Amino acid sequence: MGRHACQVEPVRVVGLHHPAALTNSLCLKIHFWSDAAAPARNNLDYFETETGMDAIISTDALAAFCDRASKFDFVTVDTEFLRETTYWPKLCLIQAATDDEAVLIDPLASGIDLTPFFALLANPEVTKVFHAARQDVEIFVKLSGKVPVNIFDTQVAASVCGFGDSVSYDNLVRSITNVELDKSSRFTDWSARPLSEKQLTYALADVTYLRDIYRELRKQVDATKRWDWVEDELGVLRSIDTYVVQPENAWERLKMKINRPRDLAALKVLAGWREKRAQDSDQPRSRILKDDVLFELAMQRPLTPDAFDKLRAVPRGFGRSSAAAEIMALLKDVEALGKAELPTMPERYRGPSPKGAVGDLIRVLLKSVSEQHGVAARIIATSDDIDALVLDDEADVAALKGWRRKLFGEKALAIKHGRVGLVATRKGIVEFPVAQTEAAE
Repeated sequence: MGRHACQVEPVRVVGLHHPAALTNSLCLKIHFWSDAAAPARNNLDYFETETGMDAIISTDALAAFCDRASKFDFVTVDTEFLRETTYWPKLCLIQAATDDEAVLIDPLASGIDLTPFFALLANPEVTKVFHAARQDVEIFVKLSGKVPVNIFDTQVAASVCGFGDSVSYDNLVRSITNVELDKSSRFTDWSARPLSEKQLTYALADVTYLRDIYRELRKQVDATKRWDWVEDELGVLRSIDTYVVQPENAWERLKMKINRPRDLAALKVLAGWREKRAQDSDQPRSRILKDDVLFELAMQRPLTPDAFDKLRAVPRGFGRSSAAAEIMALLKDVEALGKAELPTMPERYRGPSPKGAVGDLIRVLLKSVSEQHGVAARIIATSDDIDALVLDDEADVAALKGWRRKLFGEKALAIKHGRVGLVATRKGIVEFPVAQTEAAE
């Protein structure tokens, strides 16, 4: 019997991978033929895995799929990538699905040009549906220079439909389609070739069930009239600033706090230096310097090689490296800054965090509002939002704007000023008005 070829054909089935499932899902039927019986095709358009499953490896085949996909209202998209040893993610596989078909695209194939796919991503008539879109979109921004147009993120939509914060894809699949996904290929080396049928089936599942999830979440958002809530969050994903990290702004992602303006000045230049070095060398930030090392350097500001050896977090001998020489030059410039040249301390760095009774009460309120309305707490207000509004009624935070203010912000301010109290009951947290005489006492 000769070597086998295959063709992937979309078919309608009930409950893929789970015979008891009741969902009506579009999946793939794989036909196998011997070489003699196989239908004619351009063999350069596909790679054949060890099991016979195909993936697109030519620009012509990709363009043909993208042309077909452009005729649909939406296309589901996912990627597989590697990032453990690099700053920039290495794209290894693209999965995409329309109502009629699901495909695998091999971006590592020799000579393939992803331009047709980038054109599909830029088509405003087609909604691009992702789950947890940020890293996928970051890859496309890096490769094409543009954010895909008309993005929809099912994780965002789920967060306002009672599924909780950052719900996983497999949990959504289980909840909405009653299918249990096989996640045993989660830690695959996606740069390896050939990929097995099991690995490719795993990859395709990330876009096939996404169609049903998208349709269901659209219905739920329509029913609750929460599109403005969803769009507010999607606005962040649609901004290129979300994905392009400027070295001078790299310090903003750091979580540890600095107490003095000169320490902050040092942290800013050190974080910028590390970011640029990581980008230029395509290494993870932690391979350059870990966060705790940055903070120790910013606060201690060593100016000699021997001074580096006295620091707890700095590797032994680092003070005599070329990197240390660059750092010392930066720190000398920081030491030379006049008081008027030092940065203003951000609100989150000023004084102790307001985690007293008022902040605690407002956090209880947030949890109650989140549960009552089926919206993830993080979507309504962050911990920094709460700290800021405790300090300032007019704080420039999302929790005091738009729908969030109506849902939570006004109540938070009322608690802060003693106009509203909270009491725990068997039915949950209940708000009650406080008489002004009681508040004054």
